[in-house]
Amino acid sequence: MKRLQWPSWMPIDPYILLLLGTVGLAALLPARGAGADVASGASTAAIAFLFFLYGARLSTREAVEGLKHWRLHVTVLACTFVVFPLLGLAARGLEPVLLTHNLYTGLLFLTLVPSTIQSSIAFTSMARGNVPAAICAGSFSSLAGIVVTPLLAAALLGSSGGGFSADSLVKIVLQLLVPFLAGQVLRRWIGRFITRHKKVLGYVDRGSILLVVYTAFSEGMVQGIWHQVSAVRLAGLLAVEAVLLAVMLTLTWYGARALGFHREDRIAIQFAGSKKSLASGLPMASVLFGAHASLAVLPLMLFHQMQLMVCAVIAKRRAHDPEAATTPVPPAAASRIAVGTAPRSD
Repeated sequence: MKRLQWPSWMPIDPYILLLLGTVGLAALLPARGAGADVASGASTAAIAFLFFLYGARLSTREAVEGLKHWRLHVTVLACTFVVFPLLGLAARGLEPVLLTHNLYTGLLFLTLVPSTIQSSIAFTSMARGNVPAAICAGSFSSLAGIVVTPLLAAALLGSSGGGFSADSLVKIVLQLLVPFLAGQVLRRWIGRFITRHKKVLGYVDRGSILLVVYTAFSEGMVQGIWHQVSAVRLAGLLAVEAVLLAVMLTLTWYGARALGFHREDRIAIQFAGSKKSLASGLPMASVLFGAHASLAVLPLMLFHQMQLMVCAVIAKRRAHDPEAATTPVPPAAASRIAVGTAPRSD
């Protein structure tokens, strides 16, 4: 649990600094020619391995047990794939006054991406919420997003999505869903190894994302698309994303209360229903947007950092709520916190 409590004077997740450094490296030394082909192939393999590890970590029994809490999962899925996209569509009026077309396309894509897994678990644990529900909600959202996100992109982004096709959906399924299912199948034999070496494999998680970021931004540099973004536009994007995050955090908390959920479940809904996954969004953007993937994932990268900073503060306050002092953490949660206790860039 101590790993969750980074110093108050360091609001930025150190991993975000690595992400920014990777973007800087791509700007100075972008991959070109044969190097770009190697980087692209390596990033595809790394993301496939990342989702293989996700599949190997998730206990099938816990997933089946989680299905019993279907109201909570339906609520999280509705927030992720219905409310978020509706807010994204509502922001269309900001183009081109506040956002350029490409930045708005990236913002809309952000609203279509599935929820996180590791950080949802971590913040739910910090706030003394329903950790098993957060595990299942994040996992179900990621699995649903493999199919739902490309379909929503086809419907809402159209030609802006880089020419979505059935082939794009097949590529995403092969890169994300198939490795996940393979991990589930092999969990019986490799599950204990994964658990014993989860810290080392965590570096694989993060390294995979860094490689995808480098590949996407290198391609953007080679294509010369960064002149389209100005400091004023970036400031406008940050303001829009701050409002988006605030609206979702409010809706998930008070909406879950209106639906009759208990405090522990409301915490899980708030943290799983208000966040977006960098690990899932990056490879999808690479397939859907091609050379323009770097601009498409920029809103997602900024939102990811923002959600980590804000949710860390909220989780700490939730843990000290008077209501939390009289409501013990569900016994089942304590045995499952080991699944993931530190916010990761998922």
